[in-house]
Amino acid sequence: MSLSIQHLAAVDLGSNSFRMLVGKAAENEHGAQIYPIDSLREPVRLGAGLDAAKNLTEESQQRALATLRRFGDRLRQFQPERVRAVATNAVRVAKNAHDFLERAQEALGFPVEVIAGREEARLVYIGAAHSVSPAAGNRLVVDIGGGSTEFIIGSGLDPRMMESLYIGCVSMSRDFFPTGLVDEQRMKSAELAARREIQIIAREFRKTGWTAAVGSSGTARALADILAGSQLNPDGFNHAITRAGLRELRKIYVRAGQLDLLKMPGLKPDRVPVAAGGLAIMLAVFEELGITEMEATDAGLRLGVLYDLLGREQQRDMRALTVQQFMQRYAVDTRQATRVETLALALLLQLHPEATSSEQQALRWAAELHEIGLSISHSAYHKHSAYIVANADMPGFSRSEQARLAEMVLCHAGKLKKLGDLGTLNLDLRALLALRLAVLLARNRRDVDVGSLSLTPGRGGDAQGARIVADARWLKSSPLTQYGLEQELAEWQRAGVSLELAPAHQP
Repeated sequence: MSLSIQHLAAVDLGSNSFRMLVGKAAENEHGAQIYPIDSLREPVRLGAGLDAAKNLTEESQQRALATLRRFGDRLRQFQPERVRAVATNAVRVAKNAHDFLERAQEALGFPVEVIAGREEARLVYIGAAHSVSPAAGNRLVVDIGGGSTEFIIGSGLDPRMMESLYIGCVSMSRDFFPTGLVDEQRMKSAELAARREIQIIAREFRKTGWTAAVGSSGTARALADILAGSQLNPDGFNHAITRAGLRELRKIYVRAGQLDLLKMPGLKPDRVPVAAGGLAIMLAVFEELGITEMEATDAGLRLGVLYDLLGREQQRDMRALTVQQFMQRYAVDTRQATRVETLALALLLQLHPEATSSEQQALRWAAELHEIGLSISHSAYHKHSAYIVANADMPGFSRSEQARLAEMVLCHAGKLKKLGDLGTLNLDLRALLALRLAVLLARNRRDVDVGSLSLTPGRGGDAQGARIVADARWLKSSPLTQYGLEQELAEWQRAGVSLELAPAHQP
């Protein structure tokens, strides 16, 4: 496909800053490449707006919403599939995240996804790896954000080990330097707190090893600028982050005593409130992982999101790869999964001919994963399947996508009442009905001729109802299927959804 005029946009709702990146995708001798053409950054410090009860304060939300309205104005002409907005740690931990996300999506004009820590790490690595020179062997990427720090070891463009720890420059500064006062005791306590967290992963990371280290995004870029501007690095490392340079910078911070008094080349005013917290974490990273020097890049999550979007456009969707890997890991009967998938899609398109490609894809994934719980036990396997989907790391999926997929998998069998009021679910009931019927029809694990049965909207165009129209002779010759369909009708009716079973010869 031609990419010469394809524009994509990424919005990063970080715990410290909100950022937007617009890029143009084009082909070159190395394949598809994204060239950034516009960017915006605003220091929202959403993570600092978490109160003692882990709720985002109204003041912090208003700062965020004002920024998103400005970003939305820039993106107004974009098609929805060309924009991806992701929220990270501050929204992950906020108790009132649901309410904030509704307001955020309205302000931006596009959906906002909350991504898990390891998914953030994966995207960070992809962005960083595309922005630095190729390296032989493994590469370590560290991204110190406002509320979390991501650690990734990868090779080439492929991340291999991914971890996300709840230490960030905003939370560290809030906990140890709340008034901007910096002294030896506070700095030492902050470093030790960060080192305790990093020790959890340090052994495995050092065992795997790497030949090059990269610091990505705001904190790393800011530290590199400060070290270069104040000439704190040893000779020959002017644009890197070095252990020697960080130690010299630590002395300067402690001598200054108060962050507001710092006037250093490369230290931007909006980074002053989080400067000490970011430095403490980076010092801890260097000490625990035995790093002496690190390359810095401003690229990271946003660029990774753009490349992930580009992959979806070019049929290299990471989510599809994840589903295939899960099917292999849990020894799914691929013939049965394909059988159910084919039946479910045929039934959905009968009931809902306008189903979008994303709606059809979600149904495919649910059909492919509905039996992964059999690897644990046949008894209540649908619950085991749903638990795996809901709780496993699923690269490429946002939290909301993973939750919807888990709900579909959970409800493909058994009682519907376990989900409560179906009308309040963020779930396509037409797709769910198609999946349940497909599983029922394919129970004997043989190919099924769906021509003997069709699925149509309910009488009078009832949006919450449907009619199963079946050939009378086929029903009579398939008593187990007929019994299953009658049970299915009763189950949906108990859930408040009108479902009818009518012989084909009746109007």
